[in-house]
Formats: sequence, C-alpha cells, structure tokens
Amino acid sequence: MFLNVHSSYSLKYGTMDIPTIVSNARALGIRQMVLTDINNSSGAIEFIRECFKQGVAKAPDEVQAGNIPYQLKPIAGIEFHKEGQLLYFGIAKNKEGMRELNEFLSIRNIEDEILPNAAPSFENAFIVYPFAKNFNRKLKFNEFVGIKSSQLNFLYKHPLLQQPERLVVWHPVTVGNRIEHRLHEYLRAIEMNTLLSMVPDDAKCSLDEVLITEEALKLKFETFPFIVENTQKLMDACDLSVYFEPQVKSKNRFAYTKEGEAFDQVLLRRIAYKGLAYRYGNDHSVARARMEKELKIIEFKNYCAYFLITFDIVRYAMGRCKFYHVGRGSGANSIVAYCLRITDVDPIDLDLYFERFLHEKRTSPPDFDIDFAWDERETIQKYIFKKYPKWHVAFLGTMSTFKDRAVIREIGKVLGLPKEEIDSFTDPAKERENHQNATYRKLVAVHQHMRNMPNQRSIHAGGILISDEPITYYTALDLPPKGFVTVQWDMYEAEAIGYEKFDVLSQRGIGHIREAVQLIRQNRNVEIDIHDFKKFKADPKLNKILREGQPVGCFYIESPAMRQLLKKLKCEDYLTLVAASSIIRPGVASSGMMKSFIERYHAPDKVVYLCKEMEEQLKETYGVMVYQEDVIKVCHYFAGLDLADADVLRKAMSGKYRSKLAFEELVNKFFYSARLQGHSEELITEVWRQISSFAGYSFSKAHSASFAVESYQSLYLKTYYPKEFMVAVLNNYGGFYSRWVYVHELQKTGAKVHLPCVNNSDEVVNINENEAYLGFIGVQGLENKFITQIPLERKRNGPFKDLEQFVKRTKITLEQAILLIRLGALRFTGRDKKTLLWEIYNYLGHKQKRIDAAELFNIESKAYSLPTLENSALEDAYVELELLGYPLNFEMFDFLKTSYRGEIMAADLSENVGKTVRMVGNYVCEKTVHTIKNTKMWFGTFLDANGDFFDTIHFPNTTPVYPFKGKGCYLILGKIVEDFGFPSVEVLKFAKLEIHMNPVAGN
Repeated sequence: MFLNVHSSYSLKYGTMDIPTIVSNARALGIRQMVLTDINNSSGAIEFIRECFKQGVAKAPDEVQAGNIPYQLKPIAGIEFHKEGQLLYFGIAKNKEGMRELNEFLSIRNIEDEILPNAAPSFENAFIVYPFAKNFNRKLKFNEFVGIKSSQLNFLYKHPLLQQPERLVVWHPVTVGNRIEHRLHEYLRAIEMNTLLSMVPDDAKCSLDEVLITEEALKLKFETFPFIVENTQKLMDACDLSVYFEPQVKSKNRFAYTKEGEAFDQVLLRRIAYKGLAYRYGNDHSVARARMEKELKIIEFKNYCAYFLITFDIVRYAMGRCKFYHVGRGSGANSIVAYCLRITDVDPIDLDLYFERFLHEKRTSPPDFDIDFAWDERETIQKYIFKKYPKWHVAFLGTMSTFKDRAVIREIGKVLGLPKEEIDSFTDPAKERENHQNATYRKLVAVHQHMRNMPNQRSIHAGGILISDEPITYYTALDLPPKGFVTVQWDMYEAEAIGYEKFDVLSQRGIGHIREAVQLIRQNRNVEIDIHDFKKFKADPKLNKILREGQPVGCFYIESPAMRQLLKKLKCEDYLTLVAASSIIRPGVASSGMMKSFIERYHAPDKVVYLCKEMEEQLKETYGVMVYQEDVIKVCHYFAGLDLADADVLRKAMSGKYRSKLAFEELVNKFFYSARLQGHSEELITEVWRQISSFAGYSFSKAHSASFAVESYQSLYLKTYYPKEFMVAVLNNYGGFYSRWVYVHELQKTGAKVHLPCVNNSDEVVNINENEAYLGFIGVQGLENKFITQIPLERKRNGPFKDLEQFVKRTKITLEQAILLIRLGALRFTGRDKKTLLWEIYNYLGHKQKRIDAAELFNIESKAYSLPTLENSALEDAYVELELLGYPLNFEMFDFLKTSYRGEIMAADLSENVGKTVRMVGNYVCEKTVHTIKNTKMWFGTFLDANGDFFDTIHFPNTTPVYPFKGKGCYLILGKIVEDFGFPSVEVLKFAKLEIHMNPVAGN
C-alpha cells in the first residue's frame, strides 16, 4: 500500500535512514513498500539488501518453500521533482524498469535538461501522478494517479472515475513521528535558506506522512475498495528480488579483451612474464614461483580484467602521454603489479605478502591506488571515460553528512539569530560558556538529531567504476562541476553491491619529480631515468641527507615531524625509511609504538623476543609490529594459520569485519592452531595481546614502501640538481611549508632569484643556468589574463622596449600596471618605481585616452624630466610582503628594530644540551596537539639568521592560551633538550619582536 516512501537520501527532506524504515515497517507488519527518494536512487539497492538482511525477507526460493511466514517485499523507484514541486514518481517493475528510471533521470542530469511535465512511456516501470481536481487526460498503459484519503471527497463526478483502474492509494511517508516532522521543517528551512517560520506549507510534508499499519490505511479507503485492489495489483506486478545476492558477485567489467575472460588469462600471463624478465631477468626462480602463485589466485578470483585495465591505464600514461605515476597501497604487494609496472615496489625485496592484497577467502574487493601529477590526472580520467561505453563508466560519489559543527551556524540562521550570537556559538574558546546558554543547547539538540543524516552528494577523490552491465541498473548518475558522470552512492555502497574501484589519484610530489626531470633535460641536456630506484637507494649522498634530516621539498619526508624522526633514527637506508613512513602515522605515534621502535632501533642487542618465531618474523622491526604484513606473518608462522585466514584476521582486528560471530571463530582458530604448534597457553595469550594491540595501528608496508620510493626519487633530484628541483617544487605549489620557505631553499642552492620582470618572467618560475625569475602566478591581485598574456605577447613579438610599448601591446589597465610597477616588474626601463608610477598616468590616467587602438605608425611619446624620487629598501620589502607574501631580497630579520640575533644558532644546539638560552627565530609553522589531560601544547618550527631550521616545544604550563602571533621573528627563551640525538628547545618564555614600520604606511 505504501507506494511513496522517502528516506533520508531525499536530501534535506526525509528524516529516516533505511534500516529504520525497514525495522519500523516490520514492527507494523507491512508486507511491501516502495522506496522513492526525490531525484535520486542512492538508497534503492541498500533498501532491497536491508530487507533481506533484517530477516524480513529472504531469497525467493526460500519464501516459496514456505520457510518464512512473513515477508517485506522491497520495491524501488524515484520521485521526480522540478523546481521543488512533485511531478510524478516512478516505480520499477523489475531490474529493467530500474534501469529505465535511472537513465531517464541521468540524461536530464547529464544534459542539464528540465524534467518534462509528463513522463515517457516506460516499458518496465509504472508512473504515478499526484491527484489534482483539474486532472483530466487519458492515462497511458503504465500510468496511474495516486490519491490521498483526504482527497477522496473530490472524486465525486471527477473525470478520473472514467478510468477507475488507474486510481491507486497515495500515502507518502517522510518522517517517523511529530518530533521528526519538526526536524523535517528545519531541514527544509536550511535547504531554502530561509527562516523556519517562512517555509511555505507546500514545501513541507504533512504531519500524517508516517508509517501506519496496512489495515489502518485500507480502512481509510473502505468506500473505494477498487483503489486498494489497483494498488495491490501494481505492487504485485513488481519483482526486484534479482538484486538479492547471498554472495555478492563482482559487477566490474568481466573481460578486458573482446574475446572474453579466457583470452584475458592468456594475455595477462604473457604481459606479466614479459615484465618478469624486465624486472628480474630470466633466471630468478623465486620470482617465477611467486608469479605463478599470484596468477592462479588472480584467475580463481576473476581479477584478470581488473589487472589488465589497470595495466592499460598505466601503459597509456607512460607511453603516449609520457606521464610519471606511482602505484601505491596494498597493490604493491603483488609481483604481477610490479612486473606490469603498475608499481615500482619490489615485493620480494621487501618480503611483501600478496595475501595482503588478494587471496581466495577475501570477500571485499581490493583496489589499486595510482597517483599522477596534479595537473595530469584529468587526461587519464578522460582516456578512461572515452575508452569504455556510456553507462558503463562513472566516478564514485561521496555522501557528506551534517556531522560538521558548522551546521550549528545554519540552524542558528533559520532560527533568525543575529550573526554576532551565532559567531559566539561557533567559537571553540566559548564552548564551556555556551553550554550554559539555553539557545545554544537547543541548537546542539537539533544538530544531534541530524548529524548522521546525508547532507549532500559529491564526487570521490579519484575512484572510478568500470561496469560490465550498465551502471544504471544500480544507480542514476549526476554530473558534478568536474564534468564526469558520477554515481549517486559512495565507496561503501559500491563495495556492498560488488564494485571494485580504480583509484586514479593525484599528488603534487609527482609534479615536482616530473617537472624537475623536464627542466634538467632542457637546461642541462641530461636525461634521467627516474625509475632507476636501485641506483638511488644505494647512493651515499642521498642517504647522508636522510641521516641529517634536511630533505626540504622532498615528498612525504620534509615535515618537521618526519625530519625529527629521520634524525632520531639516523636513517640512512631504504628499509629504515620504509619503517619511518609507517611509524610516523598518528595512531602509531600516539600508541607509544614509535618511541618503542626508536629505542629498540638504537639498542637491537637488548631486544627480548617472546619466542623464536617472533624473532624470525619481526627482527627487521625489532619486535614491533610496524606493518600490517607483520600481523599476517605472526599469525601464519607463529599460530600456523594459512595466509588467507591470517589476512582476514588482520582485517578483522583493524575494525573492518562486520560479523562478530565470524571474528570470534577466527580468534578461536588462532588459539587452537597455535596450540597445535606446541606453544604454551601463556605464550599464546601474550602474542595475541600484542597482535590485537598493534593491529589497529599498523600500516601497510607496501604503502610505506611506495612513499619511500618516491621520497628517494625526490632526494636524488634535490641532491644532484637542486636548482631545477626547487623550481619544480615552486611551480607545483610547494608541499608542507609556505611558498617563501621553498624560495629560501632555492636561494640556498646558489641560484640568483629575481623578482618578476615583464621581459624575463613566465607564468611560473623559470631558470636558466644560475638565473631564476619568479613567475607572475603568485603575484597577489594580478589578473589571470595578464599572467598569461604578458609572457605570451613577449614570446610572439619580442621583448618590451619601454613603458609605452608595454602598455600598447598588453592593453593593461591602470590598476594592474600600478601593481606591476610597485613590484619592480618594469625595472627593465631603467627608471625607478616612483617615476614609472608618475608616467603611467600619461597613458592610462583618468583624463588620458586609453591607448588601445592599432596604430599605423609607431609614434614615440615625448620624454619629460622628473626630479629624483627616493625609494628605500624597507619600502620595497613591504611591497614584496604585500604582493608576494614574503620579501625576496630582504630578510625577515632585517625588519627587526633590534640587531640581536640570539645567543646561539641552530647549528650549535647539540653542543649546548641542558643549557637555557635565548634564540631568535623566523616563524615557519606550528602544530597544535591535545595532551592526555585535554590541554593544548604546541610544536613550532623556525629558521635562524643563518637560514637553518630549529624546533620548539611549548608545554601548557609555560605557554599562554595561544602563543603564536603569526609570521615574523620571535625571541625565545628555552632549555635545550635532546631526544635520540635530535635537539629542540623547550620554551620557557616567548614573544614576537618589534619591527620597523612601513615608511609609507598611511600615505
């Protein structure tokens, strides 16, 4: 009887999630219902699955066998709205009907077409129009009119009585109760950006849009029994049981080749063994055995197409596009992936287990993470979408919720609260005070009701689905601003349905590497094989930089925390860097594992292992389970579990296993199997304790190894080609630090860095031998068209000869010209800034005619003599600070009123451990952390007057509420402490130093 049920996927409209709808229907004895969310089918398959999951309905054969006395039959469809008004809702008769409805909506979303007032004639879907007094037209074979019980009086002499078989019961369901109806009103007000009291009645659901018993609903239509019969016939004609799968099957593309799966197996073997010869040569028996083992599992799990599609993406990127990529994540555990050049991580060299990626007992789909440069990823995405047919490829979606406390601001707005009051409610510093306020408590209470509800659909960072059958069998598609069609559910629903995503991601670190290689080729005529990793990891110069902890600009290892860790470990080899990449993660560090690892690293002879097996498997990490692979190894070699069960247990302990009973069975299997190995109960219990405590924090070794490979590539470029590398870092928008830090690093390489110049600068930073010019990108206030146009005009028609020619050729505006003059970008004219600022008004002043018309002859303007106008270095520095965000040729220390630069420099810290000293530092960055007592402490990073880094620690008892006052130089009084050879300053007193003011301030 319930043809029109809304879930919370009817965004900012419905209030009940799907499990609640199903459980409420079950409690009321409802036999069948239709989920029809507004302009989406996000919850359709989840609804069908939830009905079976809750035991309300089972597989069709079980129902027919009479094993189940009661069944809730799930039916799905879509409610179509235009400009907030209901047009009609569609109900799928079967799987084909679901596809018809999804594609009808998808076409409108993709083509940005308005929904028609009348629906098309679907072959496998019903359409229900809302009843209206003036409804008067002949209905098609698949069309009905839904009438509410409150509208039955209007049927008297209504034209629809001439088509009585077309009338059905319409009882929309939107909320669970009166409280949720109030929540619904809040949602509508937020959606409409209006006051709660101003939401019109026709934009809200009525109070009676709740679930009731079928008997109660039929009673409302007792004078029109034929309407109930029509409704029953419609619902009985629907069957979506095909969507129920006791064992979820993969929905990904089954075959890469046209010939099918059997040929895929042959092709994958051929490519993999060709890659094996490239990676290992022809006589590596261990690699061949590993290859054969993996291929058998891949074939058994029907993942040949998945590997081949990923290989095709990588081959296209490396071949036609000459793009550089990084394959990371658990996919790097695979020798097949390594030989297909999907990754550059050697799984044999690192003792990586394929079972971490794929094994015969794995139920959830694995995926590859492929990173490209930030500005090249879209090219790869377009290739994928062009290669595979329409409706068979789409981006994954995401579903954000109202969890963000910023929603409190939205709730405050719909209540009509003044901005000042709302601002005070969103201020974290006033949290305790706000809880005493009744209005604030009301806002929080409303937020608590909506915080887990879906808020809006968006697009996944990089997940792409490539489907064998049309994706529209399972979802309608959106077209977000990025321009790629996107499914209407997220990765968790994709996994539940049976889709494995292809993660095509991006990162700036790859852009650094790619552009550095290009610059080196252009400037030095040197070709670098950046994939020659074996050469890099053995290079003593690279390892020296690692050990000193100074890899600024290098991917993943440049942050203050990572620099400190590298120095504490005296890291000088690949394996230690892999470990560091794992233990630096927040969960590992906060659990105490990082400290334990460092202690054991420096005293390996003092490590006490629980037993021989633990020593054999964990010797590399000194008894600490740093990696997820360590958990697998211990379960396998200590307890005797096979590798598949070991990975299942590892995943379960990390909180990703849904069945508590199945998990307990695995735990029992661990203990039982360990006893069979002859271990004592006490030893087994302790090993299990360590495994269970480490498993939640451990990190994929393959993932860390992928990061470490990229770090070494960056290190190589920084070590041997520092100028080109730092230019590449700047042109790919830096990394962990602010832009000025990388400009400072470029200057430290010996390069002469110049301010932007219209006759020498490009859009981005350029370098020729030792001369580097900052680009126009990064000049605050400079319009994009001039950023592009100025270097383009110069390249087309030669350098600019003077100010007048520059104005004529670029057609620049007065405001933009003044900006460039102030920055010194027209210094090629030989005139000082103030003279140029005077002269620019001759050409672009308010009383002057703009010079923007083409001239038959180039007539030079008269030159006028002006008195000498003074300009100070301090004034220039302030202009650079304003327009670049940093002064280029004027140290931040030079702004200070004092000449004091501290008692010691950063280089002297290790020689003064235990002493209390004064230092002066230029602020670089900070990090706030919460202590066990929920108080705040800070870690700061500074540069001294010599340009060297040093780090500070600010404990709560010696620190004001907020110690940092933004960029600038600080006087620091603190005690020098050392932790595993890394010195830092425990701050006792801390103050920002006074500076010389801008000499033209206020003018």
